[in-house]
Amino acid sequence: MTQAPSPKGTLYLVPAPLDFGCVTQSPLDQSMPAHTLAVAARLRHWICENAKSTRAYLKRVDASHPLGTALQELTIQELPREVHKKGDHLGGFDATPLLAAARQGHDVGLVSEAGMPAIADPGSSVVRAAHDLGLRVVPLVGPVSLLLALAASGLNGQNFAFVGYVPADPAERNKRIRELESLALKTGQTQLFIETPYRNTALLQGLLQTLQHNTRLATSSGLTLETANTHSNLVKQWKQSGWTLDNATPTVFAIGR
Repeated sequence: MTQAPSPKGTLYLVPAPLDFGCVTQSPLDQSMPAHTLAVAARLRHWICENAKSTRAYLKRVDASHPLGTALQELTIQELPREVHKKGDHLGGFDATPLLAAARQGHDVGLVSEAGMPAIADPGSSVVRAAHDLGLRVVPLVGPVSLLLALAASGLNGQNFAFVGYVPADPAERNKRIRELESLALKTGQTQLFIETPYRNTALLQGLLQTLQHNTRLATSSGLTLETANTHSNLVKQWKQSGWTLDNATPTVFAIGR
């Protein structure tokens, strides 16, 4: 008699709170649904960017939804460092070995440092591999900074694009800003982008120096925190207000009309 194959596990895309690296942290239940936390609490196998920060996150989960397996007994695998640097959205990295547990019937969680994995973060290679292996892929509900920022900006939410990071070099950065502004003004498509927090001030200054006076610029910082703020105005109004950004808080930038 032929034995039926064991059912395959599910890959869960587990959002993380947006307060990673922030001085203050909000209670998880203020930004994470109970169902998402309950699923995270029962998972024994994880794929992540950084094992240390994943353990810290799961310790927070444990405080409200006790883990089904002791923290030290969980299997936590890290994505390779080169995936963090170059990204995995263009292919070239085979994530199949990371899903060995799922192929054996165990559910696996994919988590990034903040927000939804594979959105402005590594993880798409794992999702592709899961589909290729015939695994069920389930995204769980949680905060996504890009959509929260877009909703709060007053800019076009029917036609928008996330373009990642702008160049750090001032000349290249200003050139890219002009390209994005031209596209936004010509098509009405909102352009969303991010930067490492310590460059927030430099990017804001570059935007105010480069953008046209009547272009709308929006920033959202510290989303889901008590200190969260969104500022959205025409560039000329930004210059009059003297509004600044701190260089420690993750920020989403958006331009449009």
